Parts: sequence; C-alpha cells; structure tokens
Amino acid sequence: MIIPPPTRPEAAIQNLITALEPYGTPMEVIPRKRINWEYKEIPQFYVFKSGELSVLRATDGLVITTVYDQNLFGIAESIQPLRSHILRAETECTMLRLDASLGHELITEKGLWKDIAIILAYYTTHLFYRDSVVVQQRTYSIIRGHLLEMNRLSTELRSRVSILDYIQERTHLSRSSILNVMFALKSGGYIEIKRGGYLIEVINLPERF
Repeated sequence: MIIPPPTRPEAAIQNLITALEPYGTPMEVIPRKRINWEYKEIPQFYVFKSGELSVLRATDGLVITTVYDQNLFGIAESIQPLRSHILRAETECTMLRLDASLGHELITEKGLWKDIAIILAYYTTHLFYRDSVVVQQRTYSIIRGHLLEMNRLSTELRSRVSILDYIQERTHLSRSSILNVMFALKSGGYIEIKRGGYLIEVINLPERF
C-alpha cells in the first residue's frame, strides 16, 4: 500500500524563513549546480526562495525529492552531518545562505525550535512516503506512484520534464520497463500523454495492471 504524501507545514517553514532571511547572503544558482553543505568549511543553512531544487542521494545521484516552494535546508546536516545527500538546482534558483551556528542562535533567540521539530518530522514522514512508493514494490506499482505524484504538479511543471526522465531519476528503473508501462497505460486510456512523453493527465490508474 502506498501511503499519501505528508502535508507541508507551511506555517513552520514561513516562521523560520522570516526569522533567518534578514541575515542571509543572497545566492543566484545556475541550473545543474550542486550545492555544498559547507561554505569555506563552515556548515550552512540554505533558504530556498524560488526555482526548482532537488535533493539527491550522494552515493548514486538518485533524486529523493524535488521542491518548488520556499523551504529551508541544512537543519539536520548541521546537527548530524552525514553528508548522505546533496542539493542540485534544476532551474535557476534564488537562495540565501547563512552560517548554521548563527541560524541556531536565531532559532533559540526567537523560540523556534518547535517549528524546527515540525519541519524535521515532515522530512521524516516524506521519507516514509517515498519508501512506500519504491521499496519492495513491483515495477508497475512504483511507476503508478510516480505518475500520481507527477499528476499533483502544475501543468507548467509537467511540461518541463518527461515521464521517463522523472521516474528514471527517482527510481533507476530501466528505460524499457518505464516505456512499456507508459505506452500500455496510454493505449488503455488510463493516462494522457503528449508528444515527447510529457504527462497531460492521469485519468484513472488501476491498483494492479
């Protein structure tokens, strides 16, 4: 069974961005640029303002998630620096960076550790959601979960990345496995795809296929 994605904690994210933004150094990040957790060997917080940013598994570049709305990164890495994942800009991104130690001081001063806990809980449940989509699932179930995920994106975002690229980057399934399922679903009238393999709409995806 695939669990539903967690609800984004908008209030907690905005509280932290409002507190940290005045102290951040602006960054304009070019597409495909990878962002290090440290700047001049000092751990950083990153406030993501606009664009499209992915979180990748460091070992093999697997995309764990992609964000399109304002967000904060570096919290967990500043406390438990595993360096198990990295950030990559997918489009031109506007961001801010500040030393994590200053971020900790501001969070304490403004009493925002509860908001930190809420955000970290959100990140944890998002990983549980992702595991429900990809771990010990059949190929069709994995593809189905990602098609439903894509269907929640705006039409503009869906028009920028093909179904094949979206699923391959997040699962490392073979190209042929994904294409076979895609075209079978299209032929059956379960999804609508435009030229180039871009998703127009999920009409109705069966649990099993």
